[in-house]
Amino acid sequence: MAIQFNPNISNLQQTAALRPTPQTAHQPQGNKVDFGNAIQKSLEKVNDQQGQANQSIVDLMSGKQQDINSVVADVAKADMSFKMLVGIRNKLVEAYKETMRMQI
Repeated sequence: MAIQFNPNISNLQQTAALRPTPQTAHQPQGNKVDFGNAIQKSLEKVNDQQGQANQSIVDLMSGKQQDINSVVADVAKADMSFKMLVGIRNKLVEAYKETMRMQI
């Protein structure tokens, strides 16, 4: 049984459900970004950078590549992106924990 403190709220909810929200009214359907897809793309990009750094190290050790500066740059990029990924993960975990602590 739902308790309604204000009977006008149900009328407002019904009319709000019928009209589109301002965000969806002006956004084309093709430009929507799914949160899961954005995270997946970011993970793939970090993984690609890690693979590229590993390949640069292997190429340097095998003698295919002589430029140590590009290897250091690749490793530094991969390291920075991994640290950013870990920071984002920590923020998401903290936000989840905070949400779970909320009382309903």
